[in-house]
Amino acid sequence: MSRFSLTQFRELGKKIVCVGRNYVEHAAELGNPVPSKPIIFLKPTSSYVTEGQAIKIPPGCHDLNHEVELGVVIGAKASKVPESEALNYIGGYVLGLDMTARDWQSEAKKKGHPWSLAKGFDTSCPISDFIEKEKIQNPNNLDIWLSVNGEIRQNGNTKDMIFSVENLISYTSQFFTLEPGDVLLTGTPSGVSRLEAGDVVKAGLGGLVEMEFKIESS
Repeated sequence: MSRFSLTQFRELGKKIVCVGRNYVEHAAELGNPVPSKPIIFLKPTSSYVTEGQAIKIPPGCHDLNHEVELGVVIGAKASKVPESEALNYIGGYVLGLDMTARDWQSEAKKKGHPWSLAKGFDTSCPISDFIEKEKIQNPNNLDIWLSVNGEIRQNGNTKDMIFSVENLISYTSQFFTLEPGDVLLTGTPSGVSRLEAGDVVKAGLGGLVEMEFKIESS
C-alpha cells in the first residue's frame, strides 16, 4: 500500500469527503434527525491549512463553529469496495477540523441550498501531521478531543460513530471513486461551539497527535 507524507497527500488528493451527523449526540445538539445512511458532502483541497497558519473567519460569517474529526487518508484507488475489504484501502490518518460557518449553513438549510460556502471556505479544513496507518490498529475506537482557550469543548470516541470507517469507505466508493491522497473526514462528536477572533483551538487524537490553531478575522 502506498505511503504518504503530509505534503504528498495534499498534492495528490483531489477531494476532501466529509460526513455529516455521524454521532447521535451531535445530531441532537443541532436539532437534526439521526440519519439512516451517511450524509456526504465535499470540501475543496484549497481549504487545507496546517499548524503555523491561522484559521480565518470568512467575511460576513458571525457564527464560526469547530468540529473535530478523524480523517482517513486513502492509499489506493477505491471503487465499489466491499465493507469487508475497506480497511485495505487506507494509507494513513490525520486529525482534522471541519470548520463551519454555522449561520451560513443554517440559512442554506432553510432554503434547501447547498452548504458549499459554509463548509468549503479557505482555511475550513485544518489538518494535523500525517499518522502512519500502522500506528492505529482500530480507527473505530479512538479518543478525540478539542479545547478552546484551554477549556475542553469536545470529548468523544470514534466507537460512538453511527457509521464505521469501513462502512463510510464502502458506501462512498459506491458512488464516486476515492483516489490516493483523498481525505475522508468521519464526522464530529457533540460539543461544537462558536469561535471568536483571538481564540486558540487545540485538538488531539488517541494520544497520537495534537495540533493548535489561532482564530483570526479575515
